Amino acid sequence: MKSRHNYKNLDIWKNSIVIADEIFRLTKTFPKEEIYGLVSQINRSSISISSNIAEGSSRSNRSFSNFLDIALGSSFELETQIILARNRNYISELEFRELEAQLTEFQRMTTGFKETLID
Repeated sequence: MKSRHNYKNLDIWKNSIVIADEIFRLTKTFPKEEIYGLVSQINRSSISISSNIAEGSSRSNRSFSNFLDIALGSSFELETQIILARNRNYISELEFRELEAQLTEFQRMTTGFKETLID
């Protein structure tokens, strides 16, 4: 049996948890009318990133790579949603730039990690 990855030891997972924590902190300040709209969508996207890394880590490297693709997709989805939040002035330009930088770093790290997965 091939060894599996311990997701809690992966820097990409740790990074995704930091992003999700920051997202949840920020969305608490969004207007109440966004609770079932943009807030819900942003929170779900941020959770999806770390959840897919965790779920995929128990699979074969090929399958794990697919879960990482889904996590990457969720990170791009989240990036689009924070652009909308910035455009609506729910987050500041500084908060947007910091989140964007964190997401870009996550995407870079995850792409690099995927290249190490060989079945």
